[in-house]
Amino acid sequence: MQNYAETIRHLLKRHATGLAVACVAGAGILALRRWLAGGVCRSKVRLDGKTVLITGANTGIGKETALDMAKRGARVILACRDMTRACIAAEEIRQQSGNGNVVVKKLDLASLQSVRDLAKDVEENEGRLDILINNAGIMMCPKWKTDDGFEMQFGVNHLGHFLLTNCLLNLLKKSTPSRIVIVSSLAHEKGSIDFDDIHLDVDYQRETSYRQSKLANVLFCKELASRLQGTGVTVYSLHPGVIRTELGRHLLPTLALWQRILVTPIMMLIKSPSAGAQTSIYCAVDESQANASGLYYSDCAPKKPAPQALDDAAAKKLWDLSASMVGLA
Repeated sequence: MQNYAETIRHLLKRHATGLAVACVAGAGILALRRWLAGGVCRSKVRLDGKTVLITGANTGIGKETALDMAKRGARVILACRDMTRACIAAEEIRQQSGNGNVVVKKLDLASLQSVRDLAKDVEENEGRLDILINNAGIMMCPKWKTDDGFEMQFGVNHLGHFLLTNCLLNLLKKSTPSRIVIVSSLAHEKGSIDFDDIHLDVDYQRETSYRQSKLANVLFCKELASRLQGTGVTVYSLHPGVIRTELGRHLLPTLALWQRILVTPIMMLIKSPSAGAQTSIYCAVDESQANASGLYYSDCAPKKPAPQALDDAAAKKLWDLSASMVGLA
């Protein structure tokens, strides 16, 4: 036993520097992970008797948000394109939450007809809608077109949700106080709206398109909040954080091998879907934000968006253009 103890002391002394470095590095990584995890919604609000609709809720932060809403007692509608995966997700949410009132409805945001069909279904078959969470999105895809000929990222991330929200406004107004939550991104800070070439036909760059669509989300929130003043419907846009989800599935295959090698350890540090859902949940339920509207959030707190996202004239111009494109003008 004495020899064993001496051996351990010898090893600790010999490798003291290396152990210290490892401990510091480990502590640093843990601290970085906690910092990257961001804010947490601590509201205990119950949603019994309330109805929540979440787009793209079969995976990622949408699914985690749906699970949280179900645990609070809400009737949760998963509005998804892939019905098979949505049904599997709904059953998992029912089991994990103990709430059987979780349903699936078909929604393809790349089709205006699909958006109208869902809105009609909800209006005819749902007695109320208390929270609408525009969560679904597509990122960094090639230059694809929606069914209606729109550039895919702008069409799905902005126009589809623009039409859906407008089609559901009457039901939201009947259910007040109600909330609309729009998932945007920090990417909006480098975005601009190309009103002269909204589909970026002249020079399509996937990053430029994504940033434009995310800026459109924040401008939509701003203008919608202005139009809904006094109705009891409040609106919020947010950056969920950098998250380990399927959203980057169109980007990763384009990276070189060395880039993928570098990205892999970083992916282990960024937010989990559960952590990424916290700001969406906060905007949907937190009591302190009941009278706020039109603001932008990050890490469960209001944050000032980029200057171009505060442009009233651009917000109105985008609204008018969007309404014309989806047939609401």
